[in-house]
Amino acid sequence: MAKRAALGRGLGALLGDAAPIKDAREIHRLASGNPAAVTEIPIDQIVPNPWQPRAEFDQEGLEELASSIRTLGIIQPLTLRQTGPATYQIISGERRFRAAKAAGLSSVPAYIRQADDAAMLEMAIVENIQREDLDPVETALSFQRLIDECKLTQEAMALRVGKKRATITNYLRLLKLPEEIQKALKLGKISVGHAKVLLGVDSPARQRKLCEGILRGDWSVRQLEQKVQALARQEARTEAGEETLPELFYNLAERIGRHFDNKVAVRRDAKGGGTITIRFDNEQQVENLLNDLNKR
Repeated sequence: MAKRAALGRGLGALLGDAAPIKDAREIHRLASGNPAAVTEIPIDQIVPNPWQPRAEFDQEGLEELASSIRTLGIIQPLTLRQTGPATYQIISGERRFRAAKAAGLSSVPAYIRQADDAAMLEMAIVENIQREDLDPVETALSFQRLIDECKLTQEAMALRVGKKRATITNYLRLLKLPEEIQKALKLGKISVGHAKVLLGVDSPARQRKLCEGILRGDWSVRQLEQKVQALARQEARTEAGEETLPELFYNLAERIGRHFDNKVAVRRDAKGGGTITIRFDNEQQVENLLNDLNKR
């Protein structure tokens, strides 16, 4: 049996339970007359959103939320739409819904909204974007869905989600990166700053190789920028007809250069000999190199 409530179960216990509502028609009448009204909906009458923008839910986070709900109840109501005489579909709040089920609640507080499929999809995606715990790739994919499925322009999206158009453009550019790099970004192994630098590299193969370097060498964004600049200089020398060194020499310069902000130059003469020039800023950099060599 559904009943009205002003707040979640925890605070509702302090204020007293609201009078019960006899049936779903009464819920619909009250919600239609007052969109701000919060209604207690039986949890077995609620179904997930088939267009849920978020594909993954952190299990540990859900368990923590379920524990909080057992103690305090649901503080922020879900947003639902009515799809049948006694069925409701989630517009936003699926994480709270899952945690409430895990916590053993029989009902949850909710706002009831009027929405067709297109409006529901748009509301669900916008609500998802406004969450703070989305990773950059999830955010970018949500923006792309608003373009593809809701036919929104970047200007319209900026108004919906309260972000600058340039911010939206930068997120969408992340989807141009190879899948491996998007995965590293999603998992937090590289930053958005790293991704922006990689977007300035034309070759996907080179993007992947640089990403491997970030993961292997724990490069900062600044170090990655220096690597990209070094590659550009190498390409310029190649185009000018200058000799290109074997990969072995570049690997050597990279290994040593990580201790000296990449201020290492390798030169080879016609007989196969050559020089390695290292510019250092302080003794600590030299000491770091020696310590690294001793460990190896």
